Amino acid sequence: MKPTFRIVLLGVFCLSCTLQDSAQNKSTHNPTWWAKYQYLSSNGAGAAKGQTNSLTVGGNVDVSNECGPQSETYITLNTVRPKVLAGGSNEIFRDPMRGYFSSDGGLTWGGVDAPLPPPLQGTNDSRFGSDPSLVFDTRGNLFYSYIVVFFGGGNGVDGSEMAVARSTDGGQSYGQVNFFAFQNGSNHFNDKPMITADTNATSPFRDNIYVAWDASAGGNTTAGGMLLARSTDHGASFSMTRVDNPSGPGQGIGAVPFVGPNGEVYVAWNDYHNNVIAFNRSFDGGVSWDAQRTIAAKTAVFDVGIPAESFRRALVYPACDVDRSTGAHRGRLFCSWMDLTPAGATDIVLAFSDDRGTTWSTPRAVTDQFPQIVDRFNQWLSTDAVTGDVNVSFYDTRNDTTGLRFMTDTYFSQSNDGGISFRAPNVRASSASSNEHDCSGVFPCSAINYGNQQGDYEGLVSYAGVSHPIWTDSRRQLESASGCRTNLLMEEVFTTTVK
Repeated sequence: MKPTFRIVLLGVFCLSCTLQDSAQNKSTHNPTWWAKYQYLSSNGAGAAKGQTNSLTVGGNVDVSNECGPQSETYITLNTVRPKVLAGGSNEIFRDPMRGYFSSDGGLTWGGVDAPLPPPLQGTNDSRFGSDPSLVFDTRGNLFYSYIVVFFGGGNGVDGSEMAVARSTDGGQSYGQVNFFAFQNGSNHFNDKPMITADTNATSPFRDNIYVAWDASAGGNTTAGGMLLARSTDHGASFSMTRVDNPSGPGQGIGAVPFVGPNGEVYVAWNDYHNNVIAFNRSFDGGVSWDAQRTIAAKTAVFDVGIPAESFRRALVYPACDVDRSTGAHRGRLFCSWMDLTPAGATDIVLAFSDDRGTTWSTPRAVTDQFPQIVDRFNQWLSTDAVTGDVNVSFYDTRNDTTGLRFMTDTYFSQSNDGGISFRAPNVRASSASSNEHDCSGVFPCSAINYGNQQGDYEGLVSYAGVSHPIWTDSRRQLESASGCRTNLLMEEVFTTTVK
């Protein structure tokens, strides 16, 4: 039996941050597992079985088509068979993580639950998953990374651990699953894992799997900090290293690993103690690491309160990738993140490096610029390993009709010159706007799980001139679905194809 440590609810609420009081950071950020914990601890798991059917609406596809809310989306692609896609999202009313799979380039989708371990102890204990990310290796294995949160007995959260599940059939089922890095202390909590793989044909570390995350809540550096686990045996086992400055205060979040064309391993994250986008690199397959570096300083520290996320806050985190094409910018590193504008709104900026992260370009916006105030947030970035194009998707309030920046769409931005400039105008990926702030009193809109809204990120994958953004969408919030306990679809997972 694993040892447990009971964490009082106040401590749970603050696990993801220790913030200085500022104009942009007026309250604690709600981690995306928090809304799920609140619902499940009060109501138990929902009765819905999680059946998934695809539904195309004007080029947009409802990936989940499932009872209750889903949020915080991710998508990946098998480069050996590019029409094979896999995705994931948080469930809010049910315990497990949700996985999605498509073999026809995203036209139709199926769904499956990812495995969870047994509760820690006793019949009153439970657990759930949160924070999805997925990747294929070159052998067609799919790896699904998430955290597991243990709770029960009315005593709050017992602890957390990492999970990496493997599928050998494109995400239709998950067999092998590795649970590791259990944390039970009040100062540490596994949060925001992201996974990647070395898919470079000539890399000495080909098919290594890398997962980066933070265990630094509370600022205690002991056993905390920004961590990376690597697997050299196709996910059967993982070994861990620390990638940030071990003498620092351990105040970071949003780690993202990414791999260069020769097997270089990079990790970037939000160092909110120093208020920078931080970075480190390894040239031996993640065994050893350089000293922590800085990509850029920023204005927003940890998160930003914006109208579209009225019941939570938009998190500042990097999304990064490397040009692995044979083009002129092969090896160039790209990182994007959200920051505040002089007008007090949020925008998405990008910087790049041609010397493996030693120096970085001045950050510049990847979005269309307007005279009116517009918020952009929850971006993801994917470089095309065939064309070298740099692609970014994000939530955007430019089409808001309330006058209050409540309504969001997903937009897509592309650079064909290595991140120096981006095509204008941006492409609208969503064919209908979502409003998760205000339902204008329409019943039964109050049933929507406002606590989680879009979550902390959305996903994007690009290959051979085709991109697949994926996002949380509430256009079907008032529609019923057969078997739904609430009789509402609420937030759904949507995707589309951008060529």
